[in-house]
Amino acid sequence: MIPPMSLAAPTVRRIPLPQRSRAAGWYDRTDLADAYAIALPDDAIDDPEQLARHVFGRQPRWIGRLMRVRDAIVQGFGLKTAAQLEGAPTPAGAGRIRFFRIYERRADEIVLGEDDRHLDFRVSVLQRARTDAGREREVVLTTVVHCHNLLGRTYIALIAPFHRLVVQASLRAAARAGWPRRAP
Repeated sequence: MIPPMSLAAPTVRRIPLPQRSRAAGWYDRTDLADAYAIALPDDAIDDPEQLARHVFGRQPRWIGRLMRVRDAIVQGFGLKTAAQLEGAPTPAGAGRIRFFRIYERRADEIVLGEDDRHLDFRVSVLQRARTDAGREREVVLTTVVHCHNLLGRTYIALIAPFHRLVVQASLRAAARAGWPRRAP
């Protein structure tokens, strides 16, 4: 039996890195690169910053618990915790979405990320048409990571499976909560 649409899990698709995404070409070499897409309803907002705030502000509770475990482990290696990142200064006007620094804003995309001694990463939230006809829209979350040393490469190897689960769960939770709507 097929569950009613309201109860069905929103479909998150792993896709190739979008060529239009600024994050996709941010680094010459990446140690992790992936992109996931989910459909947007016709009346959802177009603003990528508001979409990003919606996605990262509605994550399942288990992600918060996972981040606390991550922070307890990485603090011993001298890496930045989520709380340290959230409180870190940014250049004037850059701002943050949770612990992500805002690097670039465009009409259809926002690029977030952070730099640390072991790795740098960028996360893009891109709002785009899903078809050539432009009728269906989707939000695409792209992540690229560039490691500086063995610690960075080890860290990415360990967290990559969790990263994929977190991205997919975050997009599903945002869809279940209901995407912010355009003003009438």
